[in-house]
Amino acid sequence: MALFNTSSDLSTTFYFIGVPGYEALHHWISIPFCILYVVGIVGNCTILHIVRTDPSLHEPMYYFLAMLSLTDMGMSLPTLVSLLRVLWSISREIEFNTCVIQMFFIHTFSLTESGVLLAMAFDRYVAICLPLRYPTILTPQRITKIGIAAFLRSSLSIIPLMIRLAYFPFCRSHVLSHSYCLHQDMIRLACADIKFNVIYGLVLITVVWGFDSLGILVSYIFILRSVLSIASQKERLKALNTCASHICAVLILYVPMIGLSLVSRFAKHAFPLVHIFMAHIYLLVPPVLNPVIYSVKTKQIRTRIIRLFVPSRIHSTQGRSC
Repeated sequence: MALFNTSSDLSTTFYFIGVPGYEALHHWISIPFCILYVVGIVGNCTILHIVRTDPSLHEPMYYFLAMLSLTDMGMSLPTLVSLLRVLWSISREIEFNTCVIQMFFIHTFSLTESGVLLAMAFDRYVAICLPLRYPTILTPQRITKIGIAAFLRSSLSIIPLMIRLAYFPFCRSHVLSHSYCLHQDMIRLACADIKFNVIYGLVLITVVWGFDSLGILVSYIFILRSVLSIASQKERLKALNTCASHICAVLILYVPMIGLSLVSRFAKHAFPLVHIFMAHIYLLVPPVLNPVIYSVKTKQIRTRIIRLFVPSRIHSTQGRSC
């Protein structure tokens, strides 16, 4: 029995488009995608392992970094199987129920990541502006509540859109524009009044992104004001350097996200490759780049990664030679 769509048996199966015009090259196109997925999975799992096993990293900043890795994987992993099934010519089909579940996880974790970035901005504000109160404000219990709240805010706000989809008849083409399911892509195929979904989705994105981005901006205004009051230029640069990784993480989430939204809403008749390119950047860039950025910019993470992958024998040899 179908869990969601019961309007018509013809509406239960949808088809992914892959990369139109390049079907003969799908196997070759799958190679860079596989590399990106492997890099993203290995990088984020490494961050999670290091934070979990190293007691010296059991601090608010690294707890939030672990949350960021979880949301990155939650946003990209649901698309892995469907993308590879299309590119490896296994199957282009997806059932409606599976499509809705995939869509739910993609959009939920996308909004959750925005909330986590807001929490990380607050973490940097407290660490720089209120350093003496840092351990008492961001306790492990409070950090856990922040993570749960970010996830519940996103998942509960997405549910009304998923429920509405259950009652839409899909009598037009069942061919989706990507290799995975997106809400804005599916509602175009519905033979019904989609005004609620369009307006609600636009309001939801505007409110969530607007609130989170405003919170991040306000946090950095206070951080900048506090940093400029520091007499030593060296200390100023040191304080700002602790924010560099977070600023990069904000940009690599918001820029592709805004780009995809603009293309989906205002460039509907653009070349299909533009939509496909933007959609995959939106899903793959943050999971791939975030671990790289934090590994390069954060000394503690970089040191633990070197110890994890470079045999200890090399370190001991280097120590004796010095």
